[in-house]
Amino acid sequence: MTKARFRMIDEDFICEVCNEEVKALGYTARDHCPKCLCSKHVDNNPGDRANNCHGILRPKAIEKAKKDEYKIVYKCDICGIVKRNKTAIDDNFDLILQIMSHPIDLEEYK
Repeated sequence: MTKARFRMIDEDFICEVCNEEVKALGYTARDHCPKCLCSKHVDNNPGDRANNCHGILRPKAIEKAKKDEYKIVYKCDICGIVKRNKTAIDDNFDLILQIMSHPIDLEEYK
């Protein structure tokens, strides 16, 4: 039997980058800070907490995923891995627009 690749973890946390007290979303797993948009490199598969890197995933770009859906493109400060996470309803929209207004070559982040 194969393991599920997604484990739902939606819990409160304090952002290690901006010290924001982040509340659980309540409808899906919270995987980044809504204020600074940073995340932490702790998962191999969503929610498994199996990665030992623990670097900060910093937003590098925003890309359109589906109709009315965007993803944040992250790069880890420690290992350099690139990850993508869906934006959340309460994310800092001004920061999303700021990141979108400074286009980068997404080929580097594939």
